[in-house]
Amino acid sequence: MYAKSSRPAEASYLFHNIAEKNIVSWNAMVANFAQNRLELKALQLVREMPIHNEFPNSVTLTNVLPACARGHFLRPGKEIHARIIRKGLNFDLFLTNALTDMYAKCGCLNLAQNVFNISFRDEVSYNILIVGYSQTSDCSESLSLFSEMRLLGMKHDVVSFMGAISACANLAAIKQGKEIHGVTIRKHLHTHLFVANSILDFYTRSGRIDLANKIFDCLPVKDSASWNTLILGYGMLGEVDTAINLFEAMREDGVGYDPVSYIAILTACSHGGLVEKGKKYFDEMQADSVKPTEMHYACMVDLLGRAGLMEDAVKLIKNLPVEPDANIWGALLGACRIYGNVELGAWAAEHLFMLKPQHCGYYILLSNMYAEAGKWDEASKVRELMKSREAKKNPGCSWVQTRDEVQDFVVNDRMKTFTPGPA
Repeated sequence: MYAKSSRPAEASYLFHNIAEKNIVSWNAMVANFAQNRLELKALQLVREMPIHNEFPNSVTLTNVLPACARGHFLRPGKEIHARIIRKGLNFDLFLTNALTDMYAKCGCLNLAQNVFNISFRDEVSYNILIVGYSQTSDCSESLSLFSEMRLLGMKHDVVSFMGAISACANLAAIKQGKEIHGVTIRKHLHTHLFVANSILDFYTRSGRIDLANKIFDCLPVKDSASWNTLILGYGMLGEVDTAINLFEAMREDGVGYDPVSYIAILTACSHGGLVEKGKKYFDEMQADSVKPTEMHYACMVDLLGRAGLMEDAVKLIKNLPVEPDANIWGALLGACRIYGNVELGAWAAEHLFMLKPQHCGYYILLSNMYAEAGKWDEASKVRELMKSREAKKNPGCSWVQTRDEVQDFVVNDRMKTFTPGPA
């Protein structure tokens, strides 16, 4: 009761005052910690169980695996996987789904796929991988799995559609995205807020802001994600006045701003060159008790840098209350590229080389800056540094859509084909 009411302290107090605990007591407490985002405590409790002559069963492990997934605890997750195999529980559908989800959220989709391949599967199993692949460069796998579900007679639900539509957005597969949108209408799921927001994001990222706007206007209920998507879309297209009007209308509609809202409006101000407006929104954000993150600071550096205010951008970076991350240094490097500030660009690049030594883009950008300035020796040294660190440029990939097929190919590569199917 206390755990489900988000009162873990009270639940913990009752647990520790139970004279004789059994496996049900332990499982309830593990679930308490896991559900209330106390992932480390959940893991610690599982490790303490054998000391008290209680041993984790399938319910315990099903409860603790989501904690590993949320905390990206890959090694403890693998330990639990090994325990599952030793206990012969690897045919338990709930456990294998929890394992697949844990590996997917830890960024190990190859391991998630391995578990999926050798396990019993239901709609949840497919949804985990559909969503997982939709957020990677292998998002075509999402559409393949989405089609496979239909062929096997499984029903698509809200999660299935969210993952498939997100994959279409990443692939710029407009025809497939429209087909899936049509299926959501036939199944009366297009007004479900999560599905509607996914469709909104798809059309925005596909450059069809007109269709995104129509969908937005038809939404019976709009949350912050709905508003943020449209604000960011208009901002990226350079329609800054529309983005600002939407941002102001959002508050009037009774929807509170969240951290993403401010990222969207700061990005819009940056693309529109509205420095003072961006500064005003940044100050308002802090007044609204929204704590700035590295991404907000990166937006401010980008805002100042695009406007040519390099000294202000450097001053901001030097006075940050947090350690600048790659997004912040990358924003500064991009601004230096625009204005040809080689010295400042080299300073930003040095930090980027330490933070992301395998990211080839930063080396290429600095090398090109040196070349444009006529500093050929420095350009050559950067290229040699890139080779020594084995930072290789990913080959460009193109997609060609023909009827119901999307064909993807790279230079010197044979053409590959997948046919996702609409539903």
